[in-house]
Amino acid sequence: MRQTAPADRTANGRTDGETSGETDGETSGENVFGLITPEDWFRIPLLPEERRAASVSALVKRQFAGVDDQPVLRRQAEEQLLGAAEAGVEQGGVVLYLSFLEAAGIPLSASLLISRIHQRFDSLDAVAALKGKGEAALVRLPAAGRAARRRRSERTRESRRLGTEFADTIVEYFVPVPDRDEVLMLTFSTPLEPIADSMVELFDAVAGTLRWQKKAQPTPKQATQTAQAAQTTQKPRGQQA
Repeated sequence: MRQTAPADRTANGRTDGETSGETDGETSGENVFGLITPEDWFRIPLLPEERRAASVSALVKRQFAGVDDQPVLRRQAEEQLLGAAEAGVEQGGVVLYLSFLEAAGIPLSASLLISRIHQRFDSLDAVAALKGKGEAALVRLPAAGRAARRRRSERTRESRRLGTEFADTIVEYFVPVPDRDEVLMLTFSTPLEPIADSMVELFDAVAGTLRWQKKAQPTPKQATQTAQAAQTTQKPRGQQA
C-alpha cells in the first residue's frame, strides 16, 4: 500500500485538485483529503488538462518500457487512457486511479474515480436516493466519519463492446466534506465479477483510509514576502542576460 495526497504533493504544495474547499473562519486553510492505495495503483490527476495528459503519457511510457515495435498499440493505449480520464472529468472527477495489480500473472483490473458533488449531504436522504439501484447503507469510515455506501452491478458500454458476459461491480462512497455543502464521491469499479467479493473487500479497505487534513494558507505577511521575493528575482525589461 502507498500513501497518496496529502503526502503526494506537487512542488508548489498543491494536491492536484484534491482540495475540497475552505475551512471555517477560525482556521485558515483548506480541507484536503488523503488516501492510501496499493502500490500498483497508478494515480492520474485530472485537472488541469496539461497534468492529465502528462500523467497519461508517463503511464503509457511505463507500460511500454522496452517495447519499441508496437507504435500502433501504444497510440491506442494512450487514446483509451485519455478517453477514460476525460470521461472522469465530465463526471466531476479530480483524480483517477487505475490498478495494475496482478495475482499469479492475472491482472486485477480496477479503477477508482474521486469526484465532487456540490450539494449538502444528508445521510438519510442520501441512502433513500441510492436505494433505487443496488445495496445502500449508512457506514462510518475510521477517520473520515459518516458516509453512505452503495454496491451495484452494471453492464457497461465497454463490457458490451468487448463481448464479455460479466457485469462490472461498482462500489460508491458518498462522504460529506467538513464545513462545506459538498460531498466527496469515491467510485470503485472492477470487471472481475467472479472475484467481485474479494475486490470489494479491497475497495472497502482503501475507502477506510480516507481522512481529512487542514492545509494551512499563508498569512498576509507571508504572501507579501513571497510576492516581494518574486519581484526581486525578475530582471528589468531590456536587461541583457
